[in-house]
Amino acid sequence: MASVIGSVLDKREHDRSDILAMLQCSEEDVPLLYRRAAAVRDRYIGNTIFLRGLIEYSNMCGKNCLYCGIRRQNDKVVRYTLTNDEVIEAALTAHRLKLGSIAIQAGENWSKSFIDNMEELIRTIRKLTDGQLGITLSLGEQSRETYQRWFEAGAHRYLLRIEAASEALYRKVHPDDAMHRYERRIECLRMIQETGYQTGTGVMIGLPFQTMSHLADDVIFMRDFDIDMCGMGPFIEHSDTPLGVNGADNLFMKERFNLTLRMIAIIRIIMKDINIVASTAMQAIDPTGREKAIACGANVVMPNLTPTKYRPGYKLYEGKPAFSEINEQNISGLKLSLIPGTTLGLGVWGDTPHYSRRMARI
Repeated sequence: MASVIGSVLDKREHDRSDILAMLQCSEEDVPLLYRRAAAVRDRYIGNTIFLRGLIEYSNMCGKNCLYCGIRRQNDKVVRYTLTNDEVIEAALTAHRLKLGSIAIQAGENWSKSFIDNMEELIRTIRKLTDGQLGITLSLGEQSRETYQRWFEAGAHRYLLRIEAASEALYRKVHPDDAMHRYERRIECLRMIQETGYQTGTGVMIGLPFQTMSHLADDVIFMRDFDIDMCGMGPFIEHSDTPLGVNGADNLFMKERFNLTLRMIAIIRIIMKDINIVASTAMQAIDPTGREKAIACGANVVMPNLTPTKYRPGYKLYEGKPAFSEINEQNISGLKLSLIPGTTLGLGVWGDTPHYSRRMARI
């Protein structure tokens, strides 16, 4: 098998059978896969780890996804929305610590007041930081007009996770109603890309009903959609959701974690110059999960800047780490000694070379 995976890794182009071979390679060959992915990252985008200060703006959500802890029908959640002053304070903290960028995340909200206020916040943050602080949004499905307004206000990256590229699998983990349509998700991703954002998506790994074939198709979807950023992680149950009513399936958590590492490595090998996040969910399973993700090809981490008192309300899954406030002594929260040869990119946006190449083709 070692010679087989070696020959796969040496290919310049990879098809679906190659992706499956990498997903299913033997444990003995996994280190080779990870080393190759890290080498690809270092060659095409460098060994710098970029920081996005995460601001969890609100856990109010109009969606009812079957896996998510802040789904609309979860009446056990204490709902909150940060004040504008709290968001701006968090953004200025990021700027002071030279994080380079922030990422504003929230449950899906389509109200006029939400859209207007977000536009105002983006403009204010850009003004107060002299345009130096990059702004990523992860605010779900919106109209083309809304995406355009936020882009013109100064946001330049947008993450909308597809969660499952297979339409059949997507439908199994979402309610069957007009508010949770696969076609709409795809349409929104296209609008985001057409608006001019650096466009990100991602999937959950270890979902019920998911197969290796699904994961191979997820990789192909992201490649063919020509994304600029990838944010994905292991599926972790939340006990107050339909897919987590029986609690976390701890017997398979390690397998999901290891499979996520493989997916990160494969995405890096297939899409050499995109940004890939080492997600917080990795650390929920393994205390050094983000460091391990970086060691096999990831290059972005998202230190949490949400005020501490609100963090319990943004629990999308069980066991989400409750990080202490970041500070000058450890801005990233990473154990850098575990990932030698990498450096932190302070005070830079950390744009992906892939975005520049994609835009040059338009």
